[in-house]
Amino acid sequence: MLVWIIMCSLLLSGCWDRIEVNDVAIVTAAAIDKAENKEIELSIQVFIPRTLGGGGATQGGGLKSVTLVQTEKGANIADAMSKIQMKIPRMIFWGHCKVYIYGEELAREGIKEFVDYLARHPEPRNRAFLYVSKGKAVDLLKVTPELERYSAVVVHELSGLHVGMDVTLIQLLKMLMSSSKAAVLPMINLQQSPETKGPVTAIPYLYGSAVFKEGKMIGQLSERDTRGVMWLRNEISSTTVTVKAKNVKGFVSLNPLRESTKLYPVIENGKWKMVVKIETEGDLIQNGTNLNLVNPSLMHIMQVALGKDIEARIQATLQKVQHEMKVDIFGFATQFHRKYPKEFAEVKDKWGEVFPTIAVDLKVTSHIRRPGLATIPAGIPESEVKER
Repeated sequence: MLVWIIMCSLLLSGCWDRIEVNDVAIVTAAAIDKAENKEIELSIQVFIPRTLGGGGATQGGGLKSVTLVQTEKGANIADAMSKIQMKIPRMIFWGHCKVYIYGEELAREGIKEFVDYLARHPEPRNRAFLYVSKGKAVDLLKVTPELERYSAVVVHELSGLHVGMDVTLIQLLKMLMSSSKAAVLPMINLQQSPETKGPVTAIPYLYGSAVFKEGKMIGQLSERDTRGVMWLRNEISSTTVTVKAKNVKGFVSLNPLRESTKLYPVIENGKWKMVVKIETEGDLIQNGTNLNLVNPSLMHIMQVALGKDIEARIQATLQKVQHEMKVDIFGFATQFHRKYPKEFAEVKDKWGEVFPTIAVDLKVTSHIRRPGLATIPAGIPESEVKER
């Protein structure tokens, strides 16, 4: 019995390598910018725990900041990180960092080297979101937003809403190692508050997307073109589409609820083609026409208009990405590699030349399932409503 008691007591021993919470500096966001002399500038946003007990204390007439930003230069992230650690009396912890931002100037020179640190180090999250900033990335860490407690929360919540493109660290690694060696990251910018002056009152917001080829940023897409990329990549989750039917006065807004995009690669007689089948279902949320869309024939007119609008968005994106940038951020290379491994192996090294020549056959099917609570257009006399 004594032996068993001694053996069980060994299991009750404490953690010999424990680190107390009071000894940890929690990183909430990180920014990487280009510096002089081929160095990089690393900035981290560190959470200040004692501010939570202040009961909304103010400082300088405004809300007291709950974070601090530390910046250092170095040959790489690891070098800059070691210099920052010398300024902070607590052990830096990456486990809660959900936002990584690359400065635009750094992104154009290449981000492969700086992705390696995040992927190799055991603490950074693989599901943290990555962005490219319009301008210096550190500026996004210094702002104090009005709605949230600090800027990292704003940026993270924007991705959580799925209103734009969101890319995690593990998704970026897959894109960089894919057959096309192309990637796309959401861009973020600062909107100046109209009430006061100075960067401290700026608000982060999504600003299109950045396109990468072999790890280097080669161009930027607008918000509309970014939506086209998301349609082709089957990443549309929450959006509003406003369309206008031919020979119909006014606009109709719809909220797609379900969307499915499937890619079917085809090689016939030496010609490469990608068949894109898109099926979408949505609800009518605003009717600015004088049509009674409860009528199935009038609803069909709007369904056709919705399908044509989606097709036009995608065609504009293809023109920009496939024929101007000539970079495969849609994953076409992966689809051809899976179905035609031998044929793809022959063109793998010159995929940048083959991709712009691929014909894209769009087949869009759209359905409007529910016309909303109102049966006729609101705000106009019933006598002006067209029933057919």
